[in-house]
Amino acid sequence: MPSASTKAAAHPAVADSRTTPDSLDSRDFRDANAASTGAGAGVGADADADGQEAREAHRVRAARKAAAAAAREADDTRLAPGAPGFRRLSLALFAAGVATFALLYSTQALLPAVSAEFGATASAASWTVSGATGALALCVLPLSALSERFGRRQMMTASLAVAVALALLVPLAPNLESLIVLRALQGAALAGVPASAMAFLAEEVRPKALIAAIGLFVAGNSIGGMSGRLLTGWVAQLWGWRAGLAAVGLLAVACAVAFRFLIPPARHFTPASLNPMALGRTVRGHLADPLLVRLYAIGALFMTVFGAVYTVIGYRLTEAPFSLPQGVVGSIFLIYLVGTVSSAAAGKLVGRMGRRGALYLAVGATTSGLLLSLADTLPLILAGLVLITAGFFAGHAVASSSVSRTATTGRAQASALYQSAYYLGSSVGGTLGAVAFHSGGWSGTVAIGLVAVFGVVSITLYGSHSARAAERRHRLATA
Repeated sequence: MPSASTKAAAHPAVADSRTTPDSLDSRDFRDANAASTGAGAGVGADADADGQEAREAHRVRAARKAAAAAAREADDTRLAPGAPGFRRLSLALFAAGVATFALLYSTQALLPAVSAEFGATASAASWTVSGATGALALCVLPLSALSERFGRRQMMTASLAVAVALALLVPLAPNLESLIVLRALQGAALAGVPASAMAFLAEEVRPKALIAAIGLFVAGNSIGGMSGRLLTGWVAQLWGWRAGLAAVGLLAVACAVAFRFLIPPARHFTPASLNPMALGRTVRGHLADPLLVRLYAIGALFMTVFGAVYTVIGYRLTEAPFSLPQGVVGSIFLIYLVGTVSSAAAGKLVGRMGRRGALYLAVGATTSGLLLSLADTLPLILAGLVLITAGFFAGHAVASSSVSRTATTGRAQASALYQSAYYLGSSVGGTLGAVAFHSGGWSGTVAIGLVAVFGVVSITLYGSHSARAAERRHRLATA
């Protein structure tokens, strides 16, 4: 049988079929495919090179931004943790916070004793607290305007000096009416401290350290509120409520002296002329800012809860079935230590959960505390007060620091408006809480608190909805 080679030789057409046009096209296809593969590899290499260049450019831009930020931070002469003046500033404002809250609420733990001496109802005696906080709310804005002209440091010093002088007269009040008048004057004098303190911190402390600094000032408030009530309670049990008020006055004198020696000079304050029309424009601008208005309302509502609860709690605990003595009732305010911790931790909460998340947590704690306090056993009531105090101080620290960060101009007025709303909430809460307690007992006071908490939740939810709607509008506009 012939071999394959013989067949190929005998039939040239068969041998030539290896070089037919089809065969040539096949080789051409392979060559073209190889060429295209090489070209694709070249394109891919170019793309990789372009991507590497883009990444390198991004790294360069990021490095430049970091260098610029570092340069700005190096040039920033405001105080930061570790700087020589930061500790003195923090301690000075801590002392101012102690004096302010110790004086402002000095009669709160003594209300049952005041009612007993003057034959007054709880709602009438509560005006010794509400009168002071109400006067402070009315005077914060005008005194903050004066601080723009004469300086935050000078305003805080003068306010504390007048307030402690009045504190030495308050124990001598011959009747309830004069006591309320003296307390209202004291509250008006103290108005220069809170708004000036917030603005002073915003000017003298770097933004990254602002929440921590304000948290420490608020912690001073909680320490002042606690120590003032604790001191007046035990002194009143031994020597009467007038001696208790004298003792807290002496504590405030010591804090005012410490403040004056510790507070560093202002390095970033620029005096402004007194211009009522410009002040009115600034205030209207702040009140036209939806976020600031929501923060003001949140501060007022949190303080409504706190004012209602702590104005009335002394009456509840001195009456049956508890019948606690005055000194023990004053010791209840040791719970303020919880507020010191929660307010100082507010900055970390905001960093982890965001502002709204921290507010929701504060609301949850406050609501749980109100419901727990309805129990008729003392341990559960104390647990409820712990939660109310922690939630209030955390919410207050978050809202007040957010005001300072949100306002880019007129920060003193922005802080003053917050303080006005905050202390107005205290005045309203104290009065409504006492009236509700007189008519419906402790459950009536708790109902006032729950309504206020519902208001905080509603405002925060509305803010979340508005933020999401604004984000959607922005995406549509840039699509």
